Amino acid sequence: QVQLVESGGGLVQAGGSLRLSCAASGRTFSSSAMGWFRRPPGKEREFVATINLRTGSTYYAASIKGRFTISKDAAVNTMYLQMNSLKPEDTAVYYCAASPVRLSSIEREYPYWGQGTQVTVSS
Repeated sequence: QVQLVESGGGLVQAGGSLRLSCAASGRTFSSSAMGWFRRPPGKEREFVATINLRTGSTYYAASIKGRFTISKDAAVNTMYLQMNSLKPEDTAVYYCAASPVRLSSIEREYPYWGQGTQVTVSS
């Protein structure tokens, strides 16, 4: 089992920045990739970004590319999502997830999930 805990969400004005963190514990060696997903109000959960834990390769959703950066710190088993130039449409509950599959944007390939952290962007 892999346990994931997100932090760093909050309320920010449009154009502002936030950094989300995801701390992993447990059988972290079983994961090849970690990712961020989000669920906007009234919508389905959607893919945001993913990172390969061994190579550092990344893949982003088109809607956030160039504004968000995913990264990891293996020494502390933590993944980050730096979010810049935030827009009201980025408002969502953000979830981190871990997968044995490399660089997947497919939700069902992530068996481990955090509880989510709320990000609200005001206009």
